[in-house]
Amino acid sequence: MTKVTVPAGFKTMLEFGLVEALLGRRSRRFFMGAEIPDGVFAYKSRHKPDPLSEFEKLLVVTACGTNTSWHNMIYRAELYAPYLSNYAGAAGGRTFPSAAGFHTSMTFFTDDEGVYVLDCRDAPAFAERDPDGSLDLNVILEELKKRIRKLYEGRLDLPHEVPYTEAHNTWVVNQPGTLLITPVGDLSQHVLLNLCYMLQNGLVLTDDINKRPIPGIEKFSTIVDITNTWPITFVEQWSLSELTVELGTSCYAGALMLQAMGLGGWMFNGIDAFSVLGANGDPKIRGFGFRFDTNERWPYPNPTGLTGIMEGYCPPHYKNMREAVDALYNRKFGPGGPFHPDTPGPWKDSRKVRSAAQVHSEEFRQCVALQAQYVYDTFGKFPGTVPSIFCIMHLQAHHLDLEFYDKFYKPGAYLWTHSSHMQLWHSPKIDVH
Repeated sequence: MTKVTVPAGFKTMLEFGLVEALLGRRSRRFFMGAEIPDGVFAYKSRHKPDPLSEFEKLLVVTACGTNTSWHNMIYRAELYAPYLSNYAGAAGGRTFPSAAGFHTSMTFFTDDEGVYVLDCRDAPAFAERDPDGSLDLNVILEELKKRIRKLYEGRLDLPHEVPYTEAHNTWVVNQPGTLLITPVGDLSQHVLLNLCYMLQNGLVLTDDINKRPIPGIEKFSTIVDITNTWPITFVEQWSLSELTVELGTSCYAGALMLQAMGLGGWMFNGIDAFSVLGANGDPKIRGFGFRFDTNERWPYPNPTGLTGIMEGYCPPHYKNMREAVDALYNRKFGPGGPFHPDTPGPWKDSRKVRSAAQVHSEEFRQCVALQAQYVYDTFGKFPGTVPSIFCIMHLQAHHLDLEFYDKFYKPGAYLWTHSSHMQLWHSPKIDVH
């Protein structure tokens, strides 16, 4: 590893065991500077809020969303072997899995200093693996810093009250001194990738809400059995579930890191998602600032993207769904994409591997675009029954107030990493290699 000067806790973090992290994981909500005004746990911290250091913050964000070198690919699909499966949306892997390697999410976060986004979903490998499979974490951290963009000054604009924050979280979430991480997924792109996946595996959409096939789908009977269908509602709910797993495992990776570092915090979904994205309709609540639309046919606002940062694969960010399909094609098969021959990879002959994928033909793209455009035209948005941009899980990290736990809990309420955190992470530094 590269020689760097770091807190002593960095070394203990690297040595912390996976089983210890799994068995030691708990939600530990009470932070330095917190107050519970009433009830059985009424308590006011005698400490001031103590924000995470820049290094601590970077490590937690790294756990939630960094690039971890190259994606390994899915090797074979029965229906179109011997072609390499071409489902993936990105060439790089991250700390969490994504359905078929779609990787449509980005990592947003906020602290006292500002609101930020980490964008590495299409990044090349931050580092190549050593022969033993390891990665140089210091190199990963340096590359990750280059991918962080500040959206605005100050903490995420989100009131500490119902309905913006769930009633049980108003005292603790996004408070001074805390780090709040929110992975956000492009569900429009995820559904579009699933339409490609379906077509590749012999399936097309049918409109189960209006009880009709997709008009014009018969033109593609030469490449797919048009009677072999999946309902729109099923495909969109399935995609939503897959993306939720991606967002949830991102937060879970961060939650395990908290145990190794001796930080408090927990993963949860107790914030209004539309307020977080900035799509609740109140202009005074910026959230992350996503644009959104409303329609009397829809039960909730529909966020579609953050201009120049995270734009959904749907109108208004694309003229129509054919244009979005072409953008998806370029993400997969264009320069830097997982199926471009010049994109490096982990194999002895990466050009041969990446060139082995079946390229989406013009007819294939027309078929996907026809189905996607039908959904958009019929429901006024894409996807038709779920949000275009989606978030649900969050991870908060903070410095624990151990005195709260000593007052109310038996010994064992926190780990040795928590009891030694201040000594190890906020005292003289050491050199590591």
